This record gives sequence, structure tokens and C-alpha cells, in this order.
Amino acid sequence: MLEKDGLSGEEAEALRKRSSDYMQTFKFHMSRGMYSLAIFDLEQAAQLYVKARLLEEGIAYPRTHSIRRLLELLAGVKGDEKLKKLVKEYAVELKLLEEAYISSRYVASDFSEDEVRKVKEVVEEIMRYV
Repeated sequence: MLEKDGLSGEEAEALRKRSSDYMQTFKFHMSRGMYSLAIFDLEQAAQLYVKARLLEEGIAYPRTHSIRRLLELLAGVKGDEKLKKLVKEYAVELKLLEEAYISSRYVASDFSEDEVRKVKEVVEEIMRYV
């Protein structure tokens, strides 16, 4: 556990800013039809946002890039059944986010505009909720 001090608050704020920056690059990549980069931007935005929320709850986030694992941890910390339900409901879209992270590093994958738009809706809903 972290203490809710200035340092964790500053880090949380920095993560939120970076998350917002990735949402801006998402728009740029979408406008140019760069869907694989756009979905990676969504993954980074969501991951950093959830990590900020964990810090705000006083939890040192694990060194993972699994958005599902991070959301499950946050749901457990908060005892949030609705969030647990959202993770299950959007399992396919969250898996696409994780694939976007992995493919950006190791194996190129293509994503369609429709896939990216659907994932964006899910990311925005989760970010509004958490």
C-alpha cells in the first residue's frame, strides 16, 4: 500500500496527463487511418488512467500491461461489483487492447476502423466510471 502523500498524488496526476496525451494522439492516428497505432494509443491511455486511479486509492500498481488485471485489482480494492461486471462484459474489447500493446512491440497486427471505434467506446465508458 502507498500512503496518500504528495508524491503518489503527483505521480497520479502525471499519469492522468499522459493518458490524456495518448487520447490526443489517438485522434491524430485515427484521422490518418493508422488504426494499429490508434488502438495502441487507447491501450496506453486506459492503462495509465487505471494506474493513476490505483495510486489515488493508495495502491502501488503492479508492473503489468494487462488492462484486465489492473481493472480487476482496482475493482477488488474498491469492492466494486459493477467494475468487475464491466471487465467481464467487455472481455473481448479489453483483450484487443492487450493485443494492441503486444503487437506494437513484437508482432504486427492489423485492426479495423470498426474494431478501434468499438474499443474506444469501451475505454471511454470505463474511464468515466473508474
